[in-house]
Amino acid sequence: MGLIHIETFATLDLVGQAPGGPDEDPVGFPFGGWQAPLMDDAAGAQVLAAYEGTDALLLGRRTYDIFAGYWPHQEGGQDDEIATLFNRVPKYVASRGTPDLSWAGSTHIGPDLADAVREIRERHEHVKVVGSLDLVQTLLREKLFDRLDLWLHPIVLGVGKKVFAEGAVPTNLTLLAPPATSPKGTVYLRYALADGTPRTGDMSSTSDRGAAGEG
Repeated sequence: MGLIHIETFATLDLVGQAPGGPDEDPVGFPFGGWQAPLMDDAAGAQVLAAYEGTDALLLGRRTYDIFAGYWPHQEGGQDDEIATLFNRVPKYVASRGTPDLSWAGSTHIGPDLADAVREIRERHEHVKVVGSLDLVQTLLREKLFDRLDLWLHPIVLGVGKKVFAEGAVPTNLTLLAPPATSPKGTVYLRYALADGTPRTGDMSSTSDRGAAGEG
């Protein structure tokens, strides 16, 4: 049984909208492309390493359309490694509509996302979900994922669609490796979905209450 990996980029206030460019999701959002000034060699290497072993992509309609218009033309260029990978592996498109599947190796999955994810897991070992914020929110809410790679960037936007939006459900995660940082302040966190839901407790001692910031 394969794994569903969510690869997502967010600000400190967990905005995940349009990190790559102003045209990704521009309606009502003035900060499209906020990630670009914060990229450096270390963060780029982390992203490349995260894609190692990928044998399929699971994408939402908007991200698919952007990728289909871009990546087929990037082989041999600066982003050749990712372009070659993305162009080679199967692409699964989650959409309620009828997407134009012009990108070679693309398949439209139906409205029953749970069944589709189960079938995709049976066919592939490491399925990456890239961008696709609306799809990501559904996968998180329904716990239809196995790994969450989260890059936190040192900015606060105050507006925009968030990774954990309204409707997020209580979920336990396990940190798979120590956080990794980049010179420009990005923190890379790797999590696995864990069983159960978050527990609560009582910070009973005075020192613990002070450390927690109460009062």
